[in-house]
Amino acid sequence: MKESEESNPVTKRKASFGATMKAVFWSFLGIRKKSDYEKDAAQLNPVHVIIAAVIGALIFISTLVIIVKNVVAK
Repeated sequence: MKESEESNPVTKRKASFGATMKAVFWSFLGIRKKSDYEKDAAQLNPVHVIIAAVIGALIFISTLVIIVKNVVAK
């Protein structure tokens, strides 16, 4: 093995995108067990987390816009 491979091991991220969406959803609500957080931190793919967060934010903003339009229209 090369020296750089020994000092920088690559960890395999095993969580699916659905598991990532679930973790991001609970994070939006602010309800997380410490054990779940630690498990997620070890398994979630950072790219999936970013994509899931953007999707979650778009859903949240869209929901707020729809609610406000319905309330103002009445």
